[in-house]
Amino acid sequence: MQGRAGREVTINSLFRRFSFGHVALAAAALGAFVVCCFWIPQIASPSNISEVLRQIAVPGLIAIGVTFVVICGRLDLSVGSLLSLCAVVAVHVQNAAGPVAAVAATIAVGVVAGCVNGTLVAVLRLNSLIATLGTLSLLHGIALIYTAGQNWPVNHPETSGFAIFGRDYLGPIPVPVLILAVFAVLLWILLTRTTFGRRVFAVGGNETASRFSSINSTATIFTSYLLSGAMTAVAAIVFASRVMTARNDSGTGYEIAVLSGIILGGTSLIGGSGGIGRTIIGIIILGFVQNILVLLGLPYFTQWLVTWVVIIVAVWGDVARQRGSVFA
Repeated sequence: MQGRAGREVTINSLFRRFSFGHVALAAAALGAFVVCCFWIPQIASPSNISEVLRQIAVPGLIAIGVTFVVICGRLDLSVGSLLSLCAVVAVHVQNAAGPVAAVAATIAVGVVAGCVNGTLVAVLRLNSLIATLGTLSLLHGIALIYTAGQNWPVNHPETSGFAIFGRDYLGPIPVPVLILAVFAVLLWILLTRTTFGRRVFAVGGNETASRFSSINSTATIFTSYLLSGAMTAVAAIVFASRVMTARNDSGTGYEIAVLSGIILGGTSLIGGSGGIGRTIIGIIILGFVQNILVLLGLPYFTQWLVTWVVIIVAVWGDVARQRGSVFA
């Protein structure tokens, strides 16, 4: 009884700490947004907010899947190349067989890629950084061979039903934003309200201890990579539907944007802590930072410089929190 009570106290204290951090991050982001609205009034216009939210749907969908991998203490750097390949498949199958077949084929490709990463990292126990870098190269090569280096547009984009995923609105809300919201809620439930979610945190916190607790760490890590691949495929459908074309390098740079949002949201690269809500907040912050830079008329490359600063500061803060000191 005493051990159980101790565990309950620990869990409750962790919950309060994570919840406070989540609220503090959201409050800081909201405060910065309000300040920027006085500086650049057009930021707060409904049309600008709608556009920013629609733009973050693609990295957001990828990020909520990769969050599971990062909480497990692993990385997935292949999502940019997988987005490219899945977008190409989506456009090709859409032109050949319609939107329903395109969705099914694209998700199948994402799941297969997730299984490949899961096998390399979870089953063969390869380093996740090296393994997913290898998968990145593999997927990029497949996409390049598949397209022969050509752009593939969607046939008859004005009348294609495929446009619903990336261009349509439900009332005033863009469909991509609704898709992101639905999947974010579903994965939040999976992470916080299921046995699998608790296993993800356990494996990321201490994989050795989780094994002694009869948790199948191999299956947990494998499933996390499967989720990452599947969510990247969903993002590719939204992406291809929005731009109505695809090429072998469409997803270049998305892995950086995704990891930046996850880290900024407070998910630890060491594993064992994080959340879907935090990731969404991080992605939204990055989206509005990039939007502010555009509205200021700054060159495109400044987004990469700011992203670098965000990554360094966020990782530094994470390491400092783990050490209990900023410099030690």
